[in-house]
Order: sequence, then C-alpha cells, then structure tokens
Amino acid sequence: MDSVLRRRYAGHEWVRVGDGASGAAVYRLRGGARELFAKLAPAGAAVASGLSLSAEAERLVWLAAQGVPVPRAVESGEEGRVAWLVTEVVPGRPASARWPLRQRQDVAVALARIARSLHELDWERCPFDRSLAVTMPQAARAVAEGNVDLAELDEEREGWSGERLLAELERTRPATEDLAVCHGDLCPDNVLLDPRTCQVTGLIDVGRVGRADRHSDLALVLRELAHEEDPWFGPECVAAFLREYGRGREGEEVVSEEKLAFYRLLDEFF
Repeated sequence: MDSVLRRRYAGHEWVRVGDGASGAAVYRLRGGARELFAKLAPAGAAVASGLSLSAEAERLVWLAAQGVPVPRAVESGEEGRVAWLVTEVVPGRPASARWPLRQRQDVAVALARIARSLHELDWERCPFDRSLAVTMPQAARAVAEGNVDLAELDEEREGWSGERLLAELERTRPATEDLAVCHGDLCPDNVLLDPRTCQVTGLIDVGRVGRADRHSDLALVLRELAHEEDPWFGPECVAAFLREYGRGREGEEVVSEEKLAFYRLLDEFF
C-alpha cells in the first residue's frame, strides 16, 4: 500500500521501525538530503486513537505554533489506498531508554517539565477536544466494534470482558474535569531527550493531543515511572516527577489517585 509514497521518496532507503502508537506502520527514510519518518495507514481508516493521520499532522502544526518541541510535519495526504504522514526526524533518545543511574531522576524531572509546560498552555484556545464528552463515546464504540485488545489489559484487569471494562469506566467517571492541553499518550516512549543534558528535544505520537483532564497524562507517565525493572525507574523517580510537576501549585492537589485510576482504565480502550 506504500508504493505511491515510495516513488515520491525513491532516493531514500526505507527501513521499517515498527508500529506507532497510532497503529500506523512506521518507516525511517534514510539516505536523502534529510532523514525522515513516514507513517502509513489504509486511506480513510481511523487509527487506534480514533483519529486519522491528517489529524495528527494538524496537531503537529498547532503544537509547533505554541512553541512545543515536535517533529516538523513535511506532508500528509491520501492517494489510492494509502494515507500518510511524513515528518522530519527529531534528535534525541527516548525517555524510556535504559539511562545511567545518575541520570534517571533527571529524566523524571524532564518528563515533569514537559507535562507542566503542556498543561500550562491555554486549553481554551486548543482546537482539539479529548474531553470525556468525546472519549467516553469512543470507548463505548471500541467495545461495540470489538476493538479493545483484551489480551493486553493491565494485570489487575486480566480476563475482563469489554462490557465489564465499560461498566467500570462509567461507574468511576469523575464528576469534574481539570482541563488542560494534554498529550494523551504521555509515556516515556513518546518523549525524546538530549542524551547529555536530559533536556526534551521532541514529543512524538501526538495523535491524541487535545483538551482533557491533566490526569490523562499523569496517569500514564506515573504508571511507567513506577516500574523499577522496565524502564528502570522506580519510586525515587516518581517522587522527583511529582516534586517538579507540583512546583507553583501551592495549596492545590497535585494528583488525585481516583482520577489516576480512572484514566488508566480509560487508556485500555485506546
């Protein structure tokens, strides 16, 4: 399905690097004047986030205009049976990599800073809606269409049916939302850092960006940081993240454990 785009970038070597969080096939294009990434999906298909590749391209352009470090969108489009998104390569090492012990808390602090900088943007000016008014119906549709991967549920929900997941989601839905501009899949895999300074060089896989409760980001990044074996962080890094993220929130609740649990459950549907 990628023959159209391969002809357009015939001067590059195409190297498959796996599947993106969006569900699209991802290739690294080497050997041209600049290295690129290409995501490809069937034309007209919504990817796993419920959004198209063109929607991800729109988010890249908007985030760049807000000063957020993201890959530059080179082009997106559809032709024949293929849809694509081509971006420039952002230098950096994933925050999920096996960092030296001396840098691990610095990585957690960098993650907290990029989360805070996103959440401090003016959410009312964000044109993308990922609030519960949007994502709850998407979750119900994912169950109805059999698109929830029940084999990959978190350990505490192993063996649950889609219907049971949805019932629990509806039962625990928060009464209010603390809206912010959110990445929507803020896992260490999707944050690139300078390997020397641990400064953020780019956010990737931004297809879920939109206004949502800030806990939708915190739930995922704190879950990943809590694992001591993979990606080798642990409680000290969780504490470092919370200290940095909470700066300037005097008198405010930094996190709600109930909301963290809810948004981890919501993530099961995407």
